[in-house]
Amino acid sequence: MFEFQSVNMGKKLKIFILYAKLLLDFAIDFFFSLYWDKRKKPIPDLESKHAILKESATALAKKIRNKELKSEDLVRAVVERIKEVNPIINAIAADRYEAALTEAREVDRLVAVGLSEQEWQKKPFLGVPFTTKESQAIKGMPLTMGLWSRRKEVASEDSEAIIRLKNAGAIPIGSSNLPELLVWQETRNLVYGMTNNPHHTGRSPGGSSGAEAALTASYATTISLCSDLGGSTRMPAFYCGMFGHHPTPGSTNLRGVFFRNGDEESMFSLGFIAKHVEDLAPLTKIVAGDKAKGLNLDKDVDIKNIKFYYLESTNDVCVSSVRAELKGAMKRAISKITQELTTADAPQPYHHEGFNHMYVLWKYWMTKEPDNTALLYTNNTTEANGILELIKKVCGLSKHCLFSVVRLIELQFLPAVDSAWAEKLTKEFKDDIFTKLGENGVLLMPSAPHVAPYHYSCLLRPFNFAYFAVVNALKCPATQVPLGKDSQGLPLGIQVLAAPNNDGLCLTVARYLEKEFGGSVMACKSK
Repeated sequence: MFEFQSVNMGKKLKIFILYAKLLLDFAIDFFFSLYWDKRKKPIPDLESKHAILKESATALAKKIRNKELKSEDLVRAVVERIKEVNPIINAIAADRYEAALTEAREVDRLVAVGLSEQEWQKKPFLGVPFTTKESQAIKGMPLTMGLWSRRKEVASEDSEAIIRLKNAGAIPIGSSNLPELLVWQETRNLVYGMTNNPHHTGRSPGGSSGAEAALTASYATTISLCSDLGGSTRMPAFYCGMFGHHPTPGSTNLRGVFFRNGDEESMFSLGFIAKHVEDLAPLTKIVAGDKAKGLNLDKDVDIKNIKFYYLESTNDVCVSSVRAELKGAMKRAISKITQELTTADAPQPYHHEGFNHMYVLWKYWMTKEPDNTALLYTNNTTEANGILELIKKVCGLSKHCLFSVVRLIELQFLPAVDSAWAEKLTKEFKDDIFTKLGENGVLLMPSAPHVAPYHYSCLLRPFNFAYFAVVNALKCPATQVPLGKDSQGLPLGIQVLAAPNNDGLCLTVARYLEKEFGGSVMACKSK
């Protein structure tokens, strides 16, 4: 009898917590909307003279190769478009426009002279410009990581990913904004300021690649190189209505990004945000290099032979409840798959206890990353103290954002996660989900509990990125897929997750959903 009453009380408590979180969420959104909705600014429509920017990077490269488009004209179009939208979204940290135009003219000269088939194969993106997060080292460009103490730092050499993109013929045109030390759900720091979501400038574009997503959604970049340690590629892609792929960790070389040497064991992975799914595989191949073959990006997969599983929500008490419109988007995707892919088994629900502890698991595995956060705060001069930084922040003396200070306090003063529990649960989680998915299964799961949040509101819901972060803890690939808009005109979407090294499965499903649901959600019209 007592056991029955305890179970009953437990259910009532869960229901109470559920409704309390929903009430808190709606209250937060209401009060923040009173301020930010009045400050929303529209993004200029894409002029017909820049219509070429609607095309994929793959298509643009083909046009340059076929002499249907000059690299200089493409670079100039991107520069002009950036200058139109950047005053509104504040995405560019530093530019190299003139140098890029000079390099583009050299590309046009080479194309006019003629390149061999072998040379074209080595340079699949010849003449196509790209942007990247400022944490990616580009020789001669700022490398601040958003830290005030590094505001005068300049990269002395290119990162490995930049070298590989350059070797593939792509032209760096600028670096973009990022949150301080990369770990936050907004793109803001004291060096460059705050980046706005182009769909609603009073909302976050996500982090840490929020500026890249904002540029892509505004037709202001053609290739967007990102990185992802806790959702930093997929979160901005979701909030801004773009596609984003997080490759299997360990497949992309990290040398020259966020002080990495490239040989670390890590959840970190380089990826891309794109308007078109067709760009994600060829770009991933470039930064993966010799390891690209292991990702099965070219695997010929019949969508009808893929096993589908889905997760509608979790019981993680750290995160908000998934909003109805996002659940609706998931249901529409499942319904479409069920109706059309008749030869496959019907999508099956999936859940594991690990999904109830998404943030805590990610928090534990972050302690295994090679970065010393307290030391990074001071540009590797001495270890910062979180409490002291908070006192300085209250007194207006700190040179760090509040979210960075709170993160430091969490690392230094809050209880550590039990390592035996976390490692045991993670192993059981991996064993179960990857056995279930196998070599031909994917999991459709929520991207986040709600659409792009208002600026600063993430401080009141700091763990809602956990739906992205759990993928990093599992060390598997995932693709963010847009699924139209909600009633407020903001992007909806889901993640497609597969077992490690089955990146091709994620992209196959992304291509199918792109065709069925209209693809990327742009922040402005094109004339």
